[in-house]
Amino acid sequence: MFNAKDFIETAEGLIFAIVEQGTEQGKALGFLRYVKENSDWKKVTTDHANAFLAQHHPDYLHYSPVLDARLHAVAVDRIVRHHRPKQRLQQIMQKKQQDVVEQDLLDLCLLFQQHGLDLTQTGITGSLLVGVQKHNSDIDLVCYGRSVFHQLRAITRELIKQGQLQELNDEDWQQSYLRRSCDLSFTEYVWHERRKTNKAVINGRKFDLNFIDELKYSGVTRYQKCGAVTLQCKIIDDTYAFDYPAEFKIDDEHISSIVSFTSTYTGQAINDEIVEVSGILEQSEQGVKRIVVGSTREAHGEYIKVIHAQAR
Repeated sequence: MFNAKDFIETAEGLIFAIVEQGTEQGKALGFLRYVKENSDWKKVTTDHANAFLAQHHPDYLHYSPVLDARLHAVAVDRIVRHHRPKQRLQQIMQKKQQDVVEQDLLDLCLLFQQHGLDLTQTGITGSLLVGVQKHNSDIDLVCYGRSVFHQLRAITRELIKQGQLQELNDEDWQQSYLRRSCDLSFTEYVWHERRKTNKAVINGRKFDLNFIDELKYSGVTRYQKCGAVTLQCKIIDDTYAFDYPAEFKIDDEHISSIVSFTSTYTGQAINDEIVEVSGILEQSEQGVKRIVVGSTREAHGEYIKVIHAQAR
């Protein structure tokens, strides 16, 4: 089984990040993230990845009729290695010697474990998953199970209060904002992010908490794009706000929900808040309408922002 945040590798020296659970037409869906040049792995942007595949490996470019979206896909029989976050975390923890990034990850995991976290339900993604981390790499933890994820957020909040972890400083937030390249102002971005408690700092290194529900499988529901839309609405169910994709049920006569495929807007709003959303309106074969934010990886022109907040 393939899960979002897994990575897969091909014989040509390509590493793709999985973005959808399961397979479609015998292929794992994802985006090209790393290309091997000589003996080094080079990280690529989405635009570079699309251009590279179009020139060298057009068979990995894929149109998904289910998602009505263009992305990348690899036939299962062409995958030479499946990088799994849970397995990789255990490997790093059992190593006799860690580099500086792995040592910070180990310190973080032991700290969480001391506060009751079951590490068998967590994993590591990003550069650490495939062993291409650099001295300044972030740590991207993955939680498998909703209760584990929210437990970890609560532990993080408490450890920040105790001074064992730190909040991001202004420079950290600037770097995070620049990486996201989102359609919010810097002030708006930081306001939304601070209250999520899914980012913090250990030993001067930023880490992120991600949630994957292995048991949640949406099945094959086909959606057709109906055009761009901007709407103000009330959030009425935030149960799946931190899922991948994130989902917010809304109080609207015609549209049932907002769905975000970009982590920038994960956990963006809570029940009873009024948001402004700009995205792509989609309709299922059954007539259910939703607004998708993140129809492309960068989601330019698409956003979710709170315009009337709830007190916390």
